Amino acid sequence: MRIIAGAWRGRPLVAPKGDATRPTADRTREALFSMLVSRLGGLDDLSVGDFFAGSGALGFESLSRGAARS
Repeated sequence: MRIIAGAWRGRPLVAPKGDATRPTADRTREALFSMLVSRLGGLDDLSVGDFFAGSGALGFESLSRGAARS
């Protein structure tokens, strides 16, 4: 698993071992952020809540793409 875009593109992410967490897949994160950028024009100055963070992939991806905080 890795960060797929932004300033931290390509950096690996390590999820906790076991079946307790299910990290958001690369394709799912790409689709989600594509829709957000299409509607909002970008993530600059936004706060993104990753409420079900197991690996933190969604939060790290949003920060990499320019969100103010996660």
